[in-house]
Amino acid sequence: MIQLHDVTKTYRSLIPPKPVVALAGMTLSFGAGEVVGIAGPNGAGKSTMLSIVLGFLSPTSGSVDIDGMKPRRFVERHGMAYVPELVAIPPWWRVTGALNRFAVLSGLPKAERAHRVEEAIESMGLEEHLGKSVKQLSKGNRQRLGIAQALLSDASVVIFDEPTHGLDPVWSDRFRDLVGTLRRPDRAIVIASHNLNELERVADRVAILDHGRLTRVTDLQAESQTRETRHYLLVLATDIEAVPEIFPGATRAPATDQGVAWTVDGELDFLNRGLRTLLEGGASVRSFAPRRSRLESEFHEAVGK
Repeated sequence: MIQLHDVTKTYRSLIPPKPVVALAGMTLSFGAGEVVGIAGPNGAGKSTMLSIVLGFLSPTSGSVDIDGMKPRRFVERHGMAYVPELVAIPPWWRVTGALNRFAVLSGLPKAERAHRVEEAIESMGLEEHLGKSVKQLSKGNRQRLGIAQALLSDASVVIFDEPTHGLDPVWSDRFRDLVGTLRRPDRAIVIASHNLNELERVADRVAILDHGRLTRVTDLQAESQTRETRHYLLVLATDIEAVPEIFPGATRAPATDQGVAWTVDGELDFLNRGLRTLLEGGASVRSFAPRRSRLESEFHEAVGK
C-alpha cells in the first residue's frame, strides 16, 4: 500500500553551512493488513520519514506512493488517521466538542458522528472528562484524546508517532489491545516508538533506522524466530555445580536478591531440555528470562551501540 523508493531528504543548515541529510536512500514498503513498527535512536530520521508519508514534506529525491498516488494527493482524496507524539488541540475546546469537530474533519456522515464519537470516548475511557477543556486534561488524558480522534476515521492508513508517550502502564497495555481492533485487511498501520517491547508485542515487522538510513527490517512473524539462539538469565535458589555441564558455555552473572544467577545461551529446544534436567535433579529455579528480546538484540546490533 505504501512504498518508499530510494527516498532522500536533505535540509539546508546555516550553522554549519552545509546540507544535513535526514534520510538517505530509504527503500521500504508497508503492506495492507499489517502493522509495521519504526524504531531508531533520536535523530535517526523517524519523524522525517513519517512527515513525508503524511505529505507534510516532499523528498529531495526518490519517490513515495500510497496506493498508486503521491502522499498529498492520497490524503486529499482519502485522508489518514494520525496521532503525533505531542498532541496539539486548542486548549479552550472541550473534550466532546473537540471529538465532534474531528468527526466532521474526518468526513464522517452526520448520521454516524454521534455514535462514532461515543464509541471513541468509551474506547479511551474519557467519560469522566467530557466537560473539561483540553487545558484541564493531564498529559496522559490529552494523549488519550489524541488517540480517540484517530479512532473516528475509517482511513486505510493509520500512523502513530510515539502513541504511548505520557500514558500510564494501564493505558499503554490497552493501546496494544486497541491496535488489534484496528487491524483490517485493507489497512496499513505504522507505529514509530522508542519502546521496543511495545513494538515487539504489536508489530508484524519493525524497520530500524540509524543516521537517516534503513539498517534492518526485523520480521517478528517469521517462523524462524522459534529456533533462534537466545540469551537468558537463569536464577537458582542455591548454587548448582552442574550448570556448566547442562548448559555448555554458561557463565556466572552477578547474584540477585533471588539467588545465584547464570547467563545461558542456546536454541529454545536446547534450553528446555536443560531446564528439565535441572528440575529433575532437584534444582529450584527462581526465574528464567531473556536478557534481551529478539528485537532488542537486533536493534543494538543495527545501531552499533
